[in-house]
Amino acid sequence: MKRRLWVSMFLALTVACSSKSNDAKHEPTQGSATPGSASSGSSAPADAAAVTPPDAPEVAPVVVPVTAPARKLYSPKLETAEEFEAYSKELGGERFAKFVIDLKSDAIYYFDVDVYKVHKDFIFQELYKKPKTKEAVRVFDKNYTANKVDFMMCYLVHHLAQDVWTFAFWDGDLATPEHVTHAYKRMKETFFKGDVVKYRPDSSYQEAVAKKLKDVPFILNDALYQAADYVAFNQGSAIGKLRLVPLGVAESELTFDPGEVVVLTTPLADITPVAGIISEQFSTPLSHVSLRAKAWQIPNIGLHGARAKLAPLDGKTVLFEARGGEYTLREATPEEIAAKQKVAHKTVDLPVADLAFGELLTLDQFRAKDVVRFGAKAANLGEIVASKPTLFEVPPGFGIPYRYYAEHMAKHGLDKKLAAMLADPVFAKDANVRKKQLAELKKAIMDAPVADDLKAKVTTALAALPGADGGAFVRSSGNAEDLDQFNGAGLYDTVPNMRGPDQVLTAVKQVWGSIWNFVAFEDRQRAGIDHSKTYSSVLVQTGVPATAAGVLVTEHPTDPTDEKNYTINAKSGLGMSVVDGKKVPESLIVSWYNHGIRVLSRSAEDTKLVFDEKGGIREVPNPDAGKPVLSNTRAILLADSARKLTKVFKNDHLDVEWVFVGEKLYVVQTRPLVR
Repeated sequence: MKRRLWVSMFLALTVACSSKSNDAKHEPTQGSATPGSASSGSSAPADAAAVTPPDAPEVAPVVVPVTAPARKLYSPKLETAEEFEAYSKELGGERFAKFVIDLKSDAIYYFDVDVYKVHKDFIFQELYKKPKTKEAVRVFDKNYTANKVDFMMCYLVHHLAQDVWTFAFWDGDLATPEHVTHAYKRMKETFFKGDVVKYRPDSSYQEAVAKKLKDVPFILNDALYQAADYVAFNQGSAIGKLRLVPLGVAESELTFDPGEVVVLTTPLADITPVAGIISEQFSTPLSHVSLRAKAWQIPNIGLHGARAKLAPLDGKTVLFEARGGEYTLREATPEEIAAKQKVAHKTVDLPVADLAFGELLTLDQFRAKDVVRFGAKAANLGEIVASKPTLFEVPPGFGIPYRYYAEHMAKHGLDKKLAAMLADPVFAKDANVRKKQLAELKKAIMDAPVADDLKAKVTTALAALPGADGGAFVRSSGNAEDLDQFNGAGLYDTVPNMRGPDQVLTAVKQVWGSIWNFVAFEDRQRAGIDHSKTYSSVLVQTGVPATAAGVLVTEHPTDPTDEKNYTINAKSGLGMSVVDGKKVPESLIVSWYNHGIRVLSRSAEDTKLVFDEKGGIREVPNPDAGKPVLSNTRAILLADSARKLTKVFKNDHLDVEWVFVGEKLYVVQTRPLVR
């Protein structure tokens, strides 16, 4: 089955943001993408079960007659659909045009976006008719402020699937309500669809301006996003057996095969390796499932009504391709299946664990070399602390080295139990057997008592940990996570807000046992990791009672060539609900280069997670539901901090977990972003 599905607000916005920070100051560079913000949905036939043959002929292009007159580079009005088509461009599921309003003459110019990729180039070439020198650009850039000198520069977008028309300014433009009103008036007078066009704000500032407008209709990006029918969270292609996951089955009861393309009714907190993912309910590109799909290099999409649309192919081996604005899903040919079976899988080599070292060290004592004793998570935080950051802090903590996990396993005979399990052919063959036996092993690890010498050392270290009396986070830092080729995000347990030595030691055993979580085992298996060489270290950190938390990745979510924009997901309260991916968080794209901020969605959750005074966490009403989680100041601080981290690790592709307490920023984890 092949259907043309125009990309959702998420893709259109992210592509747009990619374009808008690559210029030396503000505007998109040559070859930049659509300025739109939302579309998605389907322009497909009603028969969703129809199959398009792989050798179907392409539609012939419409050839312009040789006698047709040359088109002007700009026009004072667009009076027909054909004229809009001529001056606009379709990209990422949106057709967009651009226009300029001369504030002195009140003239409006719709210019050819295939000739002039950015407003600035058109203005200097056709209106100023002078070189674009550094000084001239400096003066020109005042046109992006509230005190515009010569021009207003706008985008006109048709969100194809939803059949919604909007106009917008660059997201960093400080256009006033008066500017927006006048731009709307001139557009409406000169555009054939002007009566249905709405203003679309693309930043917090512009949202505030929109709410002050009296005679200009507007639509927020959230409204466009909610109407989206399709979004590609990770593009790619796969061959696999399509499986409609049964309704009403608890997530804990589900098992998956690496050769399946799964259709999910609701997002999962995590998933074991599969060939492709299709979710009926949209999540976030920074959830554990989405990051897992990116690391596995498999297609991962959101598609409303997927079960009904794809039901005819349930149980069949299919070709699944996800692209920015469309997906293809049809029965695979025998040749495609054979080619897929020949593909060799890579393996990941683990850092060799030092099982002799027995000292509990604090974070300020860790460096990169300590990965063999305390794992990459702890070693990475040690490198950050050693860099003496000024924009943020790292919560203090201490590490429990691999030695104590190995001794715990050996003392209670669990190492022999593990070896027998790994050698069992039934265990290797049957996912349900693996799931059951791994859960039993984890329980045995947690039920066995901790050695007295470790208990004494943890009690001493906890007493010396600043702020630990207010709760500590107990986190995994194993040798099979946070690696360049295997980041292991979300595979292992984090136990929040543990109070006192007894709670902390119980949590330590839970973290040890979590390296045998079913999802962790399956993902390591996919990566070709030797389970017998997998060890768990534990990081104990002072708990931070976050007022906001989330994830930042130092990449644009859809454009791998964009090196100036970072993607941020945020929610109020503690951060665990951000990465479980079950609800849409606040999503922003922020430029470290020019501090442009683009709002993709706002989190409207009516509850949040906070520390419980007795230990652990609890859910409480969120008094700020619907309000921005991150102010512009916070978002820019995050982008600037992440940029600093790329220099610390000499890596432009990082996954950063962060929390705010009020306006104070803490970085709690930094790992390589597996691409």
